[in-house]
Amino acid sequence: MQRIAFFIYGVTGHLLFLATYAWLAVFVGNFVVHHSVDSPPSHSIGLAIIVDLGLIVLFGLQHSTMARPAFKAIWTRIVPQPIERATYVHAANIATAFLIWQWRAIDVVVWDVQNPVGRWLLYGLFAAGWLMVPAVTLMINHFDLFGTRQVWLYLKGQEYEALPFRTPMLYSKVRHPLYVGWFIAFWATPTMTAGHLLLASGMTAYILVAVVFEERDLIAHFGQRYLEYRNRVPMFFPRPAMPEPTPAKTWRTGASRTDSQPVRISTND
Repeated sequence: MQRIAFFIYGVTGHLLFLATYAWLAVFVGNFVVHHSVDSPPSHSIGLAIIVDLGLIVLFGLQHSTMARPAFKAIWTRIVPQPIERATYVHAANIATAFLIWQWRAIDVVVWDVQNPVGRWLLYGLFAAGWLMVPAVTLMINHFDLFGTRQVWLYLKGQEYEALPFRTPMLYSKVRHPLYVGWFIAFWATPTMTAGHLLLASGMTAYILVAVVFEERDLIAHFGQRYLEYRNRVPMFFPRPAMPEPTPAKTWRTGASRTDSQPVRISTND
């Protein structure tokens, strides 16, 4: 009975995440919902800034603190191991929903792109960012990230094994493509209000702080393999492809450079 309850608990958290994620997307994009990041303000700017910064800090503390191994070691003395990640997802859903619910808009316009082509390009980039985030989770293991794999294995009576170190697709270009998707999702907008700017800046600051601790945990877990990966692959911005160097030509002794052929130097000749 416990295995079934844990499975339902995990799947429910996953489904609620998908709903919360969609809600956050339309909230940031100012679509459909009545209360969005660009809604008409109902409080003073000073109060709005204080409340909104507090919401971002609360969001960041929940997301980052509960993901640290030291916290998990203590937390799993209370919460059973199979639902530790699912509990994190439930808490993240609550933190995100609370941020959306309590957000205080500041409708001062920072920029407003009026050109139709420019607006649609930014809307397209916005959509790409919000689609990129879940797409990146599928490149490693979407269901492990949201705790569903853990409760499924527990339901079947199988031991959980941590995922091996892999760098598929976008992970071969940048170390944190998930965060790149978040950057695009929060910053790509044709109309940037002060409230939206505060949200985008606050979330960017949170990510830049959180990634320091995340990298430290990854090095502790994967050791030299991650250190080599970190030295080889940039954090957020892919390096441009460099052309292969042209091999130097060696000319036969006594031949003129106009009529001789290059010699391939090899021990296998």
